[in-house]
Amino acid sequence: MMMAYIVITLMSLLFPSSNQPDVLRYVSWNEFVHHMLAKGEVEEVVVRPELDLVTIYLHDNAVIKGKRVEHKTYHMNIVDVEKFEEKLRLAEESLGIRPDQGVPVVYERNQESTWLLLVSLVAVALMILLMFRTGQIKTPQGMDFLSQLGRAKYTIVDPLNPSGKGVRFKDVAGLKEAKVEIMEFVDYLKRPERYKSLGAKIPKGVLLLGPPGCGKTMLAKAVATEANVPFLAMAGSEFIEMIGGLGAARVRDLFREARKRAPCIVYIDELDAIGRRRGAGNLEGATGEEEQTLNQLLVEMDGMATKDGVIMLASTNRANVLDKALLRPGRFDRHILIDLPTLQERKEIFEQHLKSINLELAPSTYSVRLSQLTPGFSGADIANVCNEAALHAARNKQKIVSAENLEYAVERVVGGTEKRIKVLNTEEKKVIAFHECGHALVGWLLKYTDALMKVSIVPRTTNVLGFAQYLPSDQKLYSREELLEHMCMALGGRVAESLIFNKVTTGAQDDLKKVTKMAYAQIKQYGMNEDIGPLAFPTEEETKNFIGGTPFSRKLANVMDEQARLLIAKAYRKTEMVLSENKDKLKLMAEALLQRETLNYLDIEALIGPPPHGKKKLIEVLDLGPVTPEKAKPNSPKSPQPTESEAQTSK
Repeated sequence: MMMAYIVITLMSLLFPSSNQPDVLRYVSWNEFVHHMLAKGEVEEVVVRPELDLVTIYLHDNAVIKGKRVEHKTYHMNIVDVEKFEEKLRLAEESLGIRPDQGVPVVYERNQESTWLLLVSLVAVALMILLMFRTGQIKTPQGMDFLSQLGRAKYTIVDPLNPSGKGVRFKDVAGLKEAKVEIMEFVDYLKRPERYKSLGAKIPKGVLLLGPPGCGKTMLAKAVATEANVPFLAMAGSEFIEMIGGLGAARVRDLFREARKRAPCIVYIDELDAIGRRRGAGNLEGATGEEEQTLNQLLVEMDGMATKDGVIMLASTNRANVLDKALLRPGRFDRHILIDLPTLQERKEIFEQHLKSINLELAPSTYSVRLSQLTPGFSGADIANVCNEAALHAARNKQKIVSAENLEYAVERVVGGTEKRIKVLNTEEKKVIAFHECGHALVGWLLKYTDALMKVSIVPRTTNVLGFAQYLPSDQKLYSREELLEHMCMALGGRVAESLIFNKVTTGAQDDLKKVTKMAYAQIKQYGMNEDIGPLAFPTEEETKNFIGGTPFSRKLANVMDEQARLLIAKAYRKTEMVLSENKDKLKLMAEALLQRETLNYLDIEALIGPPPHGKKKLIEVLDLGPVTPEKAKPNSPKSPQPTESEAQTSK
């Protein structure tokens, strides 16, 4: 606001208006009609549509209200410019003024002058800014913000001036391997003599990589508290501005401050904001603001000037877009991967978050079983589950949080809350029941599928019409037989619809997408097809910049398509055979599901007997309550495709 005021003031001085009166005199419509128009004192009316303004010019020696006026120019605001002249002619007609004696109306549209004024404003603003930065103009008192534009707006954690209790390594659950690596740098800053005596040099930069919500920023906060040296933190987006050169200036200022406080740590969160690969999308030789900022960062990290005592720490979840010069040894030498937590790490994270909740039992009572039920969850997901459980208990006016609250929280995070309003007719509900039971029964009868926990046809607020809950494992490697059975389970809903109703619906859209992805992954990435052979090709995302479109010929592409159709047809036939042989069990499950709307493991076991291949993995946690529903699909019945297998095949 201050900058705009300065520019406008300077423009009014540099470009004064020649026809602007000293004082703007405004009149109302009533005064204009009865005291000016009716007396015949109006010489001309000028309409300025872009300003919603009418300028009234009176005759010389005009008399208004019995007095001769000294000024012949008046102004009047109008609401509807397009209808002003029509309104004026009606007023003249009511006053008895003939059409040939009407007041002339002139329209002024100064578009060119308006554009020239805007261009002049921008030019003057840039000129003033340049003069302030070069010191040709001294900054007036109260306008220090102009000199601060090139300053880095960092957050500092200084051990000499602590600002309260911070996050420590013991507060960061899981991340054991990452903490071991990062503590090496903390130990170097605390006891550098141990390393220098052996001639060792600490790496200059550490880059934290991993998916969102896995604890990169929290680990950086722990480093800031534990390192016992100044910690300068800044977000990558805070370097970028519309005005060219400010990003590079802020990088210089940040490292200038860091060298003053050495030894210290400089932390940049979301490094991809300024570390994108250079030349992407730009013409050859073109240099944008982001590239200037990145170039300055590269120089500051490993340039001609000495940077002893300044360690760089950064984090990003988009390492694939970073410039290679940024990742080389001498800049970011260490790359620490912070991936989704393992089973033991999930247990620790649950215990950490459950400490702050008033539980019915000790946190360790729930943590072991909850960690088994939440594969693929990040630390942020686990924190959200714990918080939703506490909120649900508070809404129900409970004094403690129980296992039922945790079950509700898991279902809410993954599938959404139950939709209380009835939105399905009887026929649709029947189709969904058979669809879900088709998935569940195939998974129940086959050997390598995940353990079924619950089937529901209760609609969710996320437009999910039904879903199945499974107990997926942390399995990373899959054989052909295991992938085929997972494909069969995904096709169970479509096959059940076809067998029972002799027709299919749109409910299997998401299932077919998963099956198609799994089939092509086996052929193109895993080398599991005999006709194609042990070949692996890049995914669609990896081939976006590939010259020629794809790294294989059209003939080979046709063979891949044919083999994918054959593989899916094989899975379809096997699914059809399983359901045809157990059609009575399918009808029994669907009828029970229509009556109860939800069936758990014990209900299904009582209806059709125990699974033929045993209780599979982790069924010992059946009595705990909370389970992990599979990721739901919108606007269609839930396909029970295993979460972990889907993640594996989509790589």
